[in-house]
Amino acid sequence: MAAFSDLARATAWVFDLQKFGIKFGLSSTLNLLARLSLPYQQGQYLHIGGTNGKGSVAATLSAVLTRAGYPVGLYTSPHLVHFKERYRLGEREISEARLLEVINQVRAAVDDAEPPTFFEFATAMAFLYFFQEGAAPIILETGMGGRLDATNIVHPLVSVITNISLDHQEHLGEGLSAIAREKAGIIKPGVPLVTGACQRRVLDLFRDRCREVQAPMYVRGQDFEDRGASGGRFFYRGLSREFRDLTLNLVGRHQYGNAALALAVLELLNLAGLKVPETAIREGLVLTRWPGRLEIVPEDSRVLLDGAHNPAAARILAQTLKQTRGNGRLILVLGIMADKDMDAILARLLPLAETVIFTRPQYFRAATTDDLAARAQGYNIEVLQVPRVAAAVRQARELAGPQDRIVVSGSLYTVGEAKEYFEGIVGEGAKV
Repeated sequence: MAAFSDLARATAWVFDLQKFGIKFGLSSTLNLLARLSLPYQQGQYLHIGGTNGKGSVAATLSAVLTRAGYPVGLYTSPHLVHFKERYRLGEREISEARLLEVINQVRAAVDDAEPPTFFEFATAMAFLYFFQEGAAPIILETGMGGRLDATNIVHPLVSVITNISLDHQEHLGEGLSAIAREKAGIIKPGVPLVTGACQRRVLDLFRDRCREVQAPMYVRGQDFEDRGASGGRFFYRGLSREFRDLTLNLVGRHQYGNAALALAVLELLNLAGLKVPETAIREGLVLTRWPGRLEIVPEDSRVLLDGAHNPAAARILAQTLKQTRGNGRLILVLGIMADKDMDAILARLLPLAETVIFTRPQYFRAATTDDLAARAQGYNIEVLQVPRVAAAVRQARELAGPQDRIVVSGSLYTVGEAKEYFEGIVGEGAKV
């Protein structure tokens, strides 16, 4: 097949792979990498799964390891505005020219008899790009689940499972145990596991799996801990090190826990020979960026973007809003995926607000504004419907006074379109 000459057509072809849906399994990714003759087994990896916080932990590790001088590769999903956000080498996203090259190279290896899904193709791109650039270590965030996720073909230096809560049950199974079993699929023989899970049955399941494959297991709150201090600083007591007066750029007290997971991983990397000095740790924590998560919009400081897309993330957002609530009104702009627990998300957020504007991001899984508005009946709140995210944000800004706060949330897709509105960017296409 002929190579694409411009990025717009190339990314449109990649997004069109969404027609193959979500497919669990490793064979398609493995076969694609084999056709690329890519020796992915030789890489150094950090593999991160879990329900919430995966991206924050990955971004923190990337920032610290970059400050320590390592050529770090970071693969995350979904992107908010640009497809190239998924691929970072150190502090730089992949360039548009390199992105086009990598798409063409991977596309040339596709077997029409075994078409990859969007995520399988995007993951193969990550392996190819980072190997060509000499990235080490490579940080891989799972897309969904773990056991059959396209990223789960590596033998990492450390595995991380941030936490477990109810999400993606239609794909991962009903209940915490079923979800935890899928997430535990990234635990590899002899590879240390760092986890922030706290439920006893989940930890018992992880311990059983770790014993089975002789993998050491380190649990936040048991083997290492974090504690918030005054002035936005926190304390970390680790496996063998302690750090006081750490400052984290990411907003929200829950980020102390995510940072603690990253710090535990860094301690284990030290034992594996990847030395990270304290100066790099302190500088990296201050420099960590993870857009769309409790992000204050520079163009309008009244607006907070947070992609709380499941009940656990909505609970964290609600706690943060309660702690930081001023005297003004709270206006919510919410667009939620129809396959999420919409009622539970609304139950955590609607009681805090005076007005909600329901909207619908341009993605086929998004719930209709009529459905969301019907679910809001019974709450003592003004309910508006504005189908387009940009128009909904615009109306919220017109309604809000100087002391009011606007929170755009419910999905990373909603947040991504809000960022497009503020940045004046024309979207590249749907995001998975």
